Amino acid sequence: MSRCRRCTPVPSEVRDAAGVLERRWTVSILWASYAGASRFNEFRQAVGPIPPTTLAQRLTELEEAGVLHRSVIDARPPRVEYRLTPHGRRLKRVVDALATWAAAPR
Repeated sequence: MSRCRRCTPVPSEVRDAAGVLERRWTVSILWASYAGASRFNEFRQAVGPIPPTTLAQRLTELEEAGVLHRSVIDARPPRVEYRLTPHGRRLKRVVDALATWAAAPR
């Protein structure tokens, strides 16, 4: 009797989504963006003890993935804001589902 089973390969779409979401702090940054955070220091306050370089890296990664759009505001001093793209807004259901799963009794 064989205990081996056939497993289908992980679809490329799942690997792509995991590539965006699997990095530490990414889901927290997404949650903060849905709650209204748009500037670097707002993300730092909302997310918690994230090192500034890590936050900058994650924001850049989310921008490169098409989840966030980075805008430089011409003001004195200049400032940068991040806004969810339509692609990023579609991830809200996933983040909400993770929150629901984490809140469920074990």
